Amino acid sequence: MDNMEQKPIEILQPDMVAWRRHLHRNPELSYQERKTSDFVAEKLESFGIEVKKSASGYGVTGILKGGSPGKTVVLRADMDALPIQDEKECEYASENSGVMHACGHDGHTSILLAAASYYSSRKEELRGEVRFLFQPAEEVCPGGALGMIDEGVLDGADAVYGLHLWTPLPVGTVASAPGPLMASADEFFIDIIGKGGHAGTPHRTVDSILAGAALVTQLHSIVSRSVDPLRPAVLNVGTFQGGYAQNVVAEQSRLTGTVRAFDDETRQLLRRRVEEMVTSVCAAYGAEARLNYLMGYPPLVNHEGETARFFRVAPEALGSSVQVTVMEKLMPAEDFSYYVREVPGCFMFVGAGNPEKAAIYPHHHAKFDFDEDAMIHGLKLMVAMADSCLNE
Repeated sequence: MDNMEQKPIEILQPDMVAWRRHLHRNPELSYQERKTSDFVAEKLESFGIEVKKSASGYGVTGILKGGSPGKTVVLRADMDALPIQDEKECEYASENSGVMHACGHDGHTSILLAAASYYSSRKEELRGEVRFLFQPAEEVCPGGALGMIDEGVLDGADAVYGLHLWTPLPVGTVASAPGPLMASADEFFIDIIGKGGHAGTPHRTVDSILAGAALVTQLHSIVSRSVDPLRPAVLNVGTFQGGYAQNVVAEQSRLTGTVRAFDDETRQLLRRRVEEMVTSVCAAYGAEARLNYLMGYPPLVNHEGETARFFRVAPEALGSSVQVTVMEKLMPAEDFSYYVREVPGCFMFVGAGNPEKAAIYPHHHAKFDFDEDAMIHGLKLMVAMADSCLNE
């Protein structure tokens, strides 16, 4: 067992760096995190923590019950990587061709392992229970959260906390906000079926490209004309595919896109208007339309009381050298949203950008990296949130 005696939290920084670099060299895609899951389970077992593996994927939960009864806190990290070729030149670059940790999940996993190590050395003085939730498949819908919730990872929990290392924020900054923080993310796939034919006899055809072009214009009017301007929303047509020759009227075309909102009412309104628009516009051009509308992650809505806890404990836990600030709303989505629908919780952002360490590229970029000094801020923040809840 690695932790026979208590260690100060700062001493875990070298471990976090080593774990993070191992994971960065060995990334695994969503729903394929077998080796990552085994690595996490082996570390948890070495800390003397009970390990429960998910039956619905590669999720791992570490369970630590303290020396006296009390509340139950769940700490969550995501483990999956992205289908991106790592273009960084560093000794810990990905060794798995075409797969890369380009969103910081290797750091999240390492922070949570460090939290597990920290608490395992304090088991007897711990009041209550801490669960360390290592979740697979955050990057790809339907995501890994729902399966773990169905298996009972939140049963009896009083609070759930998660974080994201975030390079748009400079290292030395942490942020969160109450209420809606990250948007829902839904997708649509529209197949338009017309009647093909010779471009010289368009009157004998039904042009799917013409119908699709009209539909693109009308879809992009939904946010500006159907949604309350005080409620942020995005509708974007990302692909338009149709036709195969310049002198042929295309019989079929396809549009795909994404829809995002911060509240369920606007989310449902957007879906209804897309459905209405697809049917009416395509019918006006004599075409048939087939719509597949996929509801993805819901909006991430932070609990008011738990976010107040963040602003209360973060300054003391991190000291005057770290700025605690209000996070702006973000249109990217997160399946942590499912956890805070079940249990009060807070999702937090930890600044990890630093031009001096080439941590300047956006998330999901082939040269993405973060300042590893940010991980100690993330660890201190997670521990402070858990301690505050467990000891109140």
